[in-house]
Amino acid sequence: MLDIFKKISAAHGVSGAESDTAGVIAELMTEYTDDIRIDNLGNLIACRHGVGENRKKIMLCAHMDEIGFMATFIEKNGFIRIAPIGGINYTAVALTRVRSERGVRGIIAPEAKTKPADFRAENFLIDIGAKDEKEASRRVKIGDCFRFDNDQIKLLGSRVCGHPADDRIGCAVLVDIARQLHGEDIKDDVYFVFSVQEEVGCRGSKTAAFAVEPDISLAFDVTATGDTPSATPMACELGRGAAIKIKDSSVICDPTLVDELIEVAKDKKIKYQLEVLLYGGTDTSSMQMTGAGSRAGALSIPTRYIHSANEMIDMADAQACADLAAEYIRRGE
Repeated sequence: MLDIFKKISAAHGVSGAESDTAGVIAELMTEYTDDIRIDNLGNLIACRHGVGENRKKIMLCAHMDEIGFMATFIEKNGFIRIAPIGGINYTAVALTRVRSERGVRGIIAPEAKTKPADFRAENFLIDIGAKDEKEASRRVKIGDCFRFDNDQIKLLGSRVCGHPADDRIGCAVLVDIARQLHGEDIKDDVYFVFSVQEEVGCRGSKTAAFAVEPDISLAFDVTATGDTPSATPMACELGRGAAIKIKDSSVICDPTLVDELIEVAKDKKIKYQLEVLLYGGTDTSSMQMTGAGSRAGALSIPTRYIHSANEMIDMADAQACADLAAEYIRRGE
């Protein structure tokens, strides 16, 4: 799965500009699914048709988009003013490398003498090394999007860091689930949805769920951990397996679905942990409430340093999520 994760992570995909990522994923999914389409908002929806009677629709969703920055103004001295796309921790991103969709590299930096307590969007600029406005304007246009320029690197054991784990690791998990199920007869129809614009309001998953009308939906996304020094107490840790979500600030997961996932994990001896996230949300809530609603849950990948240029995950946790979901689908109802 690591090679797939790296391939998907390398594609540009700031919210609202996910087409490069969609192209990479479509190429990976073609072999494993019966049909693939891209909807009007840009969601990539791939389907595996089941063979059972009274088939249910199971929607698996991971978002393709990533946080980033949009060029809003070019200063006389060639520095580029920016607006945030998604939630940005400016202390975490100060003096990190970025790259535009046109391939222009630069550094995002605070204005001189700005104290960390005053770090806000209006105090940050991107320096591409331009001598002046004229030179910068040849390489950057208003509306261009920049992403963190940090490839995934392998650390000790099965741990990896870089950008964006959120949520290209969820996308890699979906590809692996499709790979595992390839060639098998499965009872239910499974929709693999790679959604857009999650970071700016879970927009893509809403339209996708409206179209699919799932009976059961599972989101695959990152979650915080409580395993770093002085961290807010939380049961999730790197390396302890798939995190079965119970709730976050936007959703209370279907209790029966939570119990079913736990039962499968125990039966198949797949490592798991339970997630209660005190803040934030994912596509789970929008899938739960769209149309007539669905039985919704989530399998999360514990991640350190979320929304930074160096998000850290354990690939064993991602594999546990893929294995658990695949076994759940094989079991049927």
